Amino acid sequence: MEKQKLPNVTISLILGIVSFVACCCSSGIGGVLLSGIALFLANKDKKTLQESENPEIYENASQLKTARTIAIIGLALGVLSLIISIVYIISLGGIDAYMEQQRQTMEQFGL
Repeated sequence: MEKQKLPNVTISLILGIVSFVACCCSSGIGGVLLSGIALFLANKDKKTLQESENPEIYENASQLKTARTIAIIGLALGVLSLIISIVYIISLGGIDAYMEQQRQTMEQFGL
């Protein structure tokens, strides 16, 4: 019997890895979004694998656990980063004070 690939494992791995970078660059929102999508796709493939009568036909089934683990770690980091960002904004006095500080920082660097 010919080997098949689970359709979403590779994209789940890529989204999970990119979510690590997105956690830092988007105050956690991008990390939560990307890792959430990666976890959804990985769980979809896990369900496909469990419902299969012959799970040995999937050649990338071993990568599924790795994709889920990376997505869960990315989700945890994204949520943590988002919480820290919210606490930081609240401690500054709200979104207006946060935006003013960002504007001053950009002016300081000439952006």
